[in-house]
Amino acid sequence: MSDRTVEDRLREEYFTLLPAIQRATLQLDAEIRYHTRSILNKLAPQEQLVVRARSKECESSINKLKRKQNTPGRVFDPKPTIPYTLLSLSDLAGVRVLAFPNYRVEEIDRALKQHYPEWDDDPVLGKDDKLLAYKYRNHFEVGPYRIPVEYQIVPMLIGLFWDVEHAALYKSGTAILSKNMKKRKLAVEAALSEFEEGIADILPNSTVFENRPQFGQLDK
Repeated sequence: MSDRTVEDRLREEYFTLLPAIQRATLQLDAEIRYHTRSILNKLAPQEQLVVRARSKECESSINKLKRKQNTPGRVFDPKPTIPYTLLSLSDLAGVRVLAFPNYRVEEIDRALKQHYPEWDDDPVLGKDDKLLAYKYRNHFEVGPYRIPVEYQIVPMLIGLFWDVEHAALYKSGTAILSKNMKKRKLAVEAALSEFEEGIADILPNSTVFENRPQFGQLDK
């Protein structure tokens, strides 16, 4: 009988970790909702704040770890020097906060930074290095495990586009973008960002945020 593959061992690890991953997801979801409740309660009718939590799925976790490999074809070494582990990923548990208009993104980011000041900052950049979304990473201690957790704060339209893109590319198994498709993806993100910026300036409550920082520019 042949030895199990790396993928088989990682699947076993995943289902061992799953209860801890789910608890970490519930904890982060509850904390984010609690810390943004004051913003949610004062939203104008046309504004939105949506919190979405997810525990990373088994095959998605394995495929992400595989994409991190520097081996030809990004495949696992069947006899690695250091054993592969899903705990080396950054986002087994995650929360995405979607906000509209984008000046609410800034407000949410400031509110959450007060509670997670030591989290690692890993912003998502788009065309010409323009800021698309805030992203922060850390670990939660759950039983004997350090579960990697992540939260994102994303303008609503960008987040909805990412949902479609993720389903179409990653879940369909077509994770590698052609050069042409990468250009199209950047163009869509830039167009959505421009629309969000424009509509934020004409909404009734925009005057409340006259001195707000311009979303899309990283702090220097």
